[in-house]
Amino acid sequence: MKVAKFGGSSLASAEQIKKVGEIIKSDPKRKFVIVSAPGKQNKEDRKMTDLLIDLANTSFANQPYEELLQTIIIRFHKIITDLGLNRQLLDDIHHSILHNLKREQSAADKMDLIKSIGEDSSAKIVSDYLVSLGLEAYYVNPKEAGILVSDEPGNAQILPESFEKIKTLRERSGILVIPGFFGYTKAGKLVTFSRGGSDITGSIIAAGIHAELYENFTDVDSVYSVNPTIVENPKEIKVLTYKEMRELSYAGFTVFHDEALIPAFKRGIPVAIKNTNNPYLQGTFVVSEKKEKSRAVVGIASDTGFSTLYVGKYLMNREIGFGRRLLQILEDEQISFEHAPSGIDDISVIIRERQFTPEKEVKVLERIKEELHPDSLSLQHGLALIMIVGEGIMETIGIAEKATTALAHANVNIKMINQGSSYVSMMFGIDAKDLNKGVNSLYKVFFDDDYEYE
Repeated sequence: MKVAKFGGSSLASAEQIKKVGEIIKSDPKRKFVIVSAPGKQNKEDRKMTDLLIDLANTSFANQPYEELLQTIIIRFHKIITDLGLNRQLLDDIHHSILHNLKREQSAADKMDLIKSIGEDSSAKIVSDYLVSLGLEAYYVNPKEAGILVSDEPGNAQILPESFEKIKTLRERSGILVIPGFFGYTKAGKLVTFSRGGSDITGSIIAAGIHAELYENFTDVDSVYSVNPTIVENPKEIKVLTYKEMRELSYAGFTVFHDEALIPAFKRGIPVAIKNTNNPYLQGTFVVSEKKEKSRAVVGIASDTGFSTLYVGKYLMNREIGFGRRLLQILEDEQISFEHAPSGIDDISVIIRERQFTPEKEVKVLERIKEELHPDSLSLQHGLALIMIVGEGIMETIGIAEKATTALAHANVNIKMINQGSSYVSMMFGIDAKDLNKGVNSLYKVFFDDDYEYE
C-alpha cells in the first residue's frame, strides 16, 4: 500500500485535480490520499489558507468580511463546476465557513477551525471527483482516521496512541481521501499542525498503515542540490537520507515541512518526492540509508532572517550555570534559539529575527546586563546561514577547507562556523547581503567538477 500526498499546487484548479485523478487511477496501490488546501494558480494568486486566515482575522476585528468570503466561495465554485461535481458540495463548504465564523470559541480555536476548511474541502472535492471517475473512494475525516493530537492550536503534535487506530484503516476498502494539516484532541477539539502540516499528516498516515512508500507530489521534478533561484540549472538529487533531508528542510529547502519526515523516519518508510505535472519521472527518494556512496556534499541550503546575540565575559567557562541562566532569560521571553556556538569566554546565540519585537530586544539585553554582568554584549541583525549537507562530510578530508576557501574567493566574510553533532552538516553565518555570491561559490566548488579557482 502507498500513501500519496498532494500539495497545494496539485489542487489549485480543476485541471490540476484531473491530473491527481489520473495519478491515483494509474496505480491501485495508492489507497491513501492526503490533500492540502488549494494553492496558487499563478504568481498573482493567493493560497486558500491565506485567504481563510485573512477571513478569520477580519471577522475577529469585527470588520466586514463578505468580500473575502465571496472570493473564497468563487474559487471553490469554479473548481467544483469545472470538475462537474454536485452543487451541494459548494453549499456545504459555504455553510461550514459561516458556521465556524459564528461559533463561540477562543480566537485561537476558531482560527484553527476556519483555516482547516481549505484541506477539508479539498478532500471532499477529490473524493467526489474520484467517485465520478468510477473509483471506489471515500472522504475520511481525521477524527475518523484516528489522528489524535495535543491541544496546541496551530502547533499540534501527534499522540503515540494514534498509530494503532490509524493502522485499522488498512482493513477498509476503496481509496481513502484524508485532509491534511489537522487532527483532533482526545476531547474532540479540532487543532491544526504548524503551517505546511499536510506533509506531517501524510507522514503520520504512512507510518500508521505501514506503507511501502510515501509519495509526496508537488510542483518540482525533484529536490535540487541548491535553490534554483540562486544558482541557475542546479543538479538534481536522486537519493537523500532522512538526516540529510531534515537538515536541508530546516535551512531553507521548501519541498518538505521540516518536521514532516519524522513519523516516516521512525518507521523506516521510503519517501518519493514527485511532480504532479510529470508523475512518471523518478523524482527524489528519501531513505534511511543509501546503498551506494554519493558525493560528500549532497546539497547547499540557505536562509536569511537571523540575529546573533553575542555575550562575552572573562572566565565564563568557570562560572557554573552561566549558559543555563542566559537561555532561561530567552525562555522567559518566549524566544527559542537555533544554534549556540561558544568559546571559553564568550557565547553566540543564533535566533530568528522574527522572534524579536523592539520591546523584547530591550528587555532581553537589560536582563542579561543586570543578571549576568557581561564584559561585552551585542545583538546584531541581518545574518544569513548557509548549510552544506551530506552524510559523507564526516568521512571526507578537507570539506571545511574547501568551503572556507570558496567563501574567501567570493569575498564573503564568515561570522560564524558550526558543525552539527550529527556530522551531517556544516553551517556558516554571513551577512545577508552576501548570501547569493556565497552560495554560488560553494556550489561551484562542490558540484561543478570542471571548476578551478582562478
